[in-house]
Amino acid sequence: QVQLVESGGDSVQAGGSLRLSCAASGYTFSRYCMAWFRQAPGKEREGVATIYSDGTTNYADSVKGRFTISKDNAKNTLYLQMNSLKPEDTGMYYCAADWRQWLCRGAAPERYNYRGQGTQVTVSS
Repeated sequence: QVQLVESGGDSVQAGGSLRLSCAASGYTFSRYCMAWFRQAPGKEREGVATIYSDGTTNYADSVKGRFTISKDNAKNTLYLQMNSLKPEDTGMYYCAADWRQWLCRGAAPERYNYRGQGTQVTVSS
């Protein structure tokens, strides 16, 4: 049974940093495309970053230079390091996984076979 469990969300002030984690189980973590999405109140879910099985990364323009996606295959854990946080980064952050690598180009979250329950990030000005 595949499980994705996010953690690390918190309330921080603008300019602060957070590191989110996504603990994965039930599949071969190293072979999957992994992604972070977020959803702000009243808005649609949007892609934040993806990482291919080979470690290649992609970022949304809004987070480039501030966020870093990474993974530890030995720990079956996906990370999102978020620096220089802004109020517009507020939202529920979700991780997702799928064996189809092409999804890492920027597919919508509903295309992923596995998604976590999310962790809340709130950035105050």
